[in-house]
Amino acid sequence: MLKKIAFLTALVYAIALGTVSLITLKGLPEVQISFADKIFHFLAYSVFVVLWYFAFFYTFKLEKTKAILYAFIFAVAFGIIIEVLQDTMTVSRALDVYDALANTLGALLSAIVLWIIKSLRVKNS
Repeated sequence: MLKKIAFLTALVYAIALGTVSLITLKGLPEVQISFADKIFHFLAYSVFVVLWYFAFFYTFKLEKTKAILYAFIFAVAFGIIIEVLQDTMTVSRALDVYDALANTLGALLSAIVLWIIKSLRVKNS
């Protein structure tokens, strides 16, 4: 099942993440957690890498190592582009280097976990 919807799921997630990142969010309750915004960025881009890894692996038939690398690079590039667009195309958002760093670290964590899982499966085979 995942094989059949991997690309569509990753694409919908990317569109939703891009949309939420560029619209003005008004009336949301204030979260009383330190660095909640950075935690969201970290988790959002962790999920982004996993979804695109499956898309690259199942839909585009890339080998696992390339799928991980491409998903990571795509996530980092996507995050940087979104940050630049927030600064240039919106009036309520601004470029935040720490958001880009949180995006990159979340993407990196997922890429490392996927790499470890891939390595463990190869050794067990």
